[in-house]
Amino acid sequence: MTGAGDAAAAEEVAARFRELYGTEPDGVWAAPGRVNLIGEYTDFNDGFVMPLALPHTAVAAVSRRTDGVLRFHSAEADPASGGVVRLDAADLTPGQGGGWAAYPAGVVWALRAAGHAVTGADVHLSATVPTGAGLSSSAALEVVTALALNDLFGLGLSGPGLAVLAQRAENDFVGVPCGVMDQMASACCAEGHVLHLDTRDLTRRQVPFDPAAHGLRLLVVDTRVRHALGDGAYAERRAGCEAGARALGVRTLREVPHEELAGALARLDDPTVRAYVRHVVSDNHRVARTMALLDAGDVRAVGPVLTEGHASLRDDLRVSCPELDLVVSAACAAGALGARMTGGGFGGSAVVLTGADAADAVAAAVEEAFAARGLRTPRIFPAVPSAGARRLR
Repeated sequence: MTGAGDAAAAEEVAARFRELYGTEPDGVWAAPGRVNLIGEYTDFNDGFVMPLALPHTAVAAVSRRTDGVLRFHSAEADPASGGVVRLDAADLTPGQGGGWAAYPAGVVWALRAAGHAVTGADVHLSATVPTGAGLSSSAALEVVTALALNDLFGLGLSGPGLAVLAQRAENDFVGVPCGVMDQMASACCAEGHVLHLDTRDLTRRQVPFDPAAHGLRLLVVDTRVRHALGDGAYAERRAGCEAGARALGVRTLREVPHEELAGALARLDDPTVRAYVRHVVSDNHRVARTMALLDAGDVRAVGPVLTEGHASLRDDLRVSCPELDLVVSAACAAGALGARMTGGGFGGSAVVLTGADAADAVAAAVEEAFAARGLRTPRIFPAVPSAGARRLR
């Protein structure tokens, strides 16, 4: 079943597909962006995360082809970039570039590399997930493409299976060494829930999460500082975490128990690696604390855990930026229960947990703080836990 919003989006994208390609699409699919409540830079360490899907989606109208031709078009692409991007499925090569089209093209490459007979497609995409905001716009593009091709070619892949292939597309084709959280969130989140995900074995649990029922609101604050994870800083953090695991004699930092953290840190000589390890192990523990609080119905108590997580990301992992720090400080000073940066950092977005009655004042305080420093007005909107990837028609 799809709601009125889904139906309208499906018709709009299908109509544009007809204009572009002269035929009716075989179907229309949607996949959401995500915001991560807690658990950052833990996914590539086999750790734990708690993302939720946003109402913002990538929507794709797609038709199957049998001649090996791929045609991609995006409603959001710069017209100067040339309109429809035409590629040959057999010639796809990792690292070949292609801008935004590398994400759906990478999915085709990953599916074919895994032995799935994808023989071409016509695709028109339209997205409402803000790009560069740390809300997984790229994962939404990948997952919606993977879901459409899975259905059209009868591949029989599960949501987690699609997520893993979409992650491979981003890692090996696009060249961003991300973990699997973003793709799993887009593929597998459920409306009204936050997804507790063990990234080692993809065990997952849908945890009910309804801030409004507790008189609360979760806000997303897009700082409008654009980030790009392909610039090396993300890869450097990953390499540092892997170095820490090697020094501690474990496969990944997931294997370091929180109660043994002090002893583990004492064994590390490199101060940068030591800080990275401290963040990852403590953030895994914050995920466990957050899930326990949600299970107990104490949603308000999650706020301080978020703020604690931000301090760790800012001071140990050093992936925040002045604008993200400003969101957290201004929101908390205005009465928010807690806040933290979310996503890869170096810009992007923060999440703020606040009482519903204080939400407008908190948002205004953040906007005023940005204005006082001569910064662009941030984009602020409620994070409503929404449905994962789905077929619309």
